[in-house]
Amino acid sequence: MRAAERSYQLMTQVAGRAGRGDRPGTVLLQTADPSNRVIKAIAAGDRDAFNEVELSQRMTHGMPPHGRLAALIISGKKENEVDEAAWRIGRAAPRGDGIVVLGPAPAPLSLLRGRYRRRFLIRTDKQVRLQAMIHDWLSKVKTPGSVRVQIDIDPYSFM
Repeated sequence: MRAAERSYQLMTQVAGRAGRGDRPGTVLLQTADPSNRVIKAIAAGDRDAFNEVELSQRMTHGMPPHGRLAALIISGKKENEVDEAAWRIGRAAPRGDGIVVLGPAPAPLSLLRGRYRRRFLIRTDKQVRLQAMIHDWLSKVKTPGSVRVQIDIDPYSFM
């Protein structure tokens, strides 16, 4: 979700460091897609236009700041226990208007520091009380003490 925003930010930051003192610098961006809106916005130096399009797309898809996101990360040392807990949590997932629950799925880093990891991504409309919904959801599911459930509200990274 934040790939365009981060690309714009990083490339603009690098471009801003070109040149020394009063001597202007030149920035060259190599791309396979010169029509990409991020590349065009950087070349035009039009931050406001980029932000406007980014916010419009987020509104269309119900993404922050026009919606809410949360990630659930289920982890443990025994893969079968993690899978069982994730399955149970998934079966109890809330359903309703303005609520989308994706998962469980292996996390992008599905084995980290000896712990197996599964993820859920929850997207809700802005008016949904996200924390209360997650609390009610998880209170209905019993998980073994060896399995950890972490909640990340409005995650910055999806790893």
